[in-house]
Amino acid sequence: MKTIAMKGVQSVFKKLCPKRRENQFEIFGLDFMIDEDLKPYLIEMNTNPCLELSCSFLARIIPMMIESTI
Repeated sequence: MKTIAMKGVQSVFKKLCPKRRENQFEIFGLDFMIDEDLKPYLIEMNTNPCLELSCSFLARIIPMMIESTI
């Protein structure tokens, strides 16, 4: 999944960061599907992911992800 995510970002990097500003970051949302053989498929990548704390799992991991990112 990391390799797929990296290739996805690399494929559009020049469009996402045309001025190549330093000291900035962006959080992406990646949606994957996993088949019966546990092979992951990237189905979409968002530059504005939903950060809604709509269940206990997301309420636990989203704040940790934001804190780790910053």
